[in-house]
Amino acid sequence: MTSIIAFILIFSIIVIVHEFGHYYFAKKAGILVREFSIGMGPKIYHYEAEETTYTLRILPIGGYVRMAGLEEMADTITKGMQVVIEQNEAGIVQTISLENEGQNFNGLPLEVWEADLENEMFIEGIPYGGSDRVRYSVSKQANIVESDGTIVKVAPRERQFQSATIWQRLLVNFAGPMNNFILGILAFILLAFMQGGVWSNEPIIGEIQANSIAQVAGLQTGDEIVSINGEAIDSFAELQTTIQSNPDTALTFEVNRDGATEEITLTPKATTLESGETVGLIGVQRSQDTSFFAKIAYGFTTTWSMMTGIFSVIAGMFKTGFDINNFGGPVYMYQATSEVVSFGLVGIVSWLASLSINLGIVNLLPVPALDGGKIVLNLVELVRGKPLQAKTEGMINIVGAVLVLILMIAVTWNDIIRMFG
Repeated sequence: MTSIIAFILIFSIIVIVHEFGHYYFAKKAGILVREFSIGMGPKIYHYEAEETTYTLRILPIGGYVRMAGLEEMADTITKGMQVVIEQNEAGIVQTISLENEGQNFNGLPLEVWEADLENEMFIEGIPYGGSDRVRYSVSKQANIVESDGTIVKVAPRERQFQSATIWQRLLVNFAGPMNNFILGILAFILLAFMQGGVWSNEPIIGEIQANSIAQVAGLQTGDEIVSINGEAIDSFAELQTTIQSNPDTALTFEVNRDGATEEITLTPKATTLESGETVGLIGVQRSQDTSFFAKIAYGFTTTWSMMTGIFSVIAGMFKTGFDINNFGGPVYMYQATSEVVSFGLVGIVSWLASLSINLGIVNLLPVPALDGGKIVLNLVELVRGKPLQAKTEGMINIVGAVLVLILMIAVTWNDIIRMFG
């Protein structure tokens, strides 16, 4: 149960932060944001603000921001449709209800003949009990009650996504991944504070276990290991590898202590791991930098290191070929979360940072239907001086969505096979 709660919490935080990036910069650009949804599927709660409806949906596997003009309405008003309209005292339509159940009988039922809710702002039809068509003006602030009860605003042309400048649209599309990177940075900074400092890779001795091989031999916290058996040691990782590779073998350490050099000889204790491998251990840990600025810098350096590592893996696919094992879907993320939970809050925060950065990079891939694909279309428009035809762009997005869906199914199936294989 703990794993399920942790998985939902981590995934929800990442999605909310990602979508808030799109939401915030869309609002700044004057784009109408119709809905900010957390979760997918049927809604279980909604709150109607001045312009945006905030919804909580039953499946905690994602979320979305509906921007006017960027997507089709869930319900399109077409000829012959039965709707209910509500007007103010001046006769201007304030609400158009498409809801199938719980109709508002205070309104006027109308059989739609024609509607333009983008430019001329009208709806025309035959009112209940009448035989002639009547045209009604629609307010630019009017509400539409969709068939599932979700309340959204009408979208005049000037409030739609396409009406924003190319630079504003680029920023809106990039803002989601950008927020994921910012979340990764903040989570790694928090992790550094939780750990009490930043683990160093310098070949410097940190905490020493009591009565360990290192303590008995005379090593002290703060000692810098210059060489072992005459071989230079440049990092703690090298120090660790050398010690582990020499169980029950005498090693001579050249140590720099307070500016003076001395030699210490010790023999790593042979220890058998759960895997059956025998390694040498002497009972020391890495040193920590506990300064405030080191903790802040850790968020940036670790995020950058992880980003470059992921890009290296993706770039490597162009040389070695596509490998589906380099990808993980919700099944893998849940399985990994179950293991991370055992490490406590530190493990959860670290996993949150890693997943957020991964999601940001995946969304930047130049695949239609992903943020990266939308950015590519923005750049094409910038070069051409005009956007692609709506039909062409729509076909590109449909193909991209199908490819993403196929990849998601394949990745999920591969995760299941790896889990039970």
